[in-house]
Amino acid sequence: MDITDLLLAILHHLLVFSLAGIIGAEFVLVRGDLPAVTLKRLAGIDRHYGIIAALIVIVGVCRVFFGLKGWEFYVYNWVFWAKMVAFIIVGLLSIVPTMRFISWSRQAAGNPSFSVPAAELAAVKNYVRAEGVIFLLIPVFAAAMARGYGY
Repeated sequence: MDITDLLLAILHHLLVFSLAGIIGAEFVLVRGDLPAVTLKRLAGIDRHYGIIAALIVIVGVCRVFFGLKGWEFYVYNWVFWAKMVAFIIVGLLSIVPTMRFISWSRQAAGNPSFSVPAAELAAVKNYVRAEGVIFLLIPVFAAAMARGYGY
């Protein structure tokens, strides 16, 4: 059980750090003029966002049921639930950018002179910024939980 817990923790942390990198990449790429190649790149990065987020959930559920702390530690821990709420909010905030990236990419593929409307670009940038800010709460809650807070 010790090695299982360790491997799940390592995988979980690597996935979470990867998601942080993806949010950062999206924030950097959503700027000024977005040529078709950048829109295609954003759509691909965002696809990876969804895959990694799903893997985080799967590995997280495995940690709850197969980890050393036992499911009771998580189910009755308000810090765990605060972390889950932060993760859900980040996921919900990501819906608008995902829909925009898909739409922009399709429009650019069909129209070489397509230009992303400035208002839409600014809105997406704000959503990605909000994702990043809320995402910062996740490791804060994780660190508190690892030290026994909330139980």
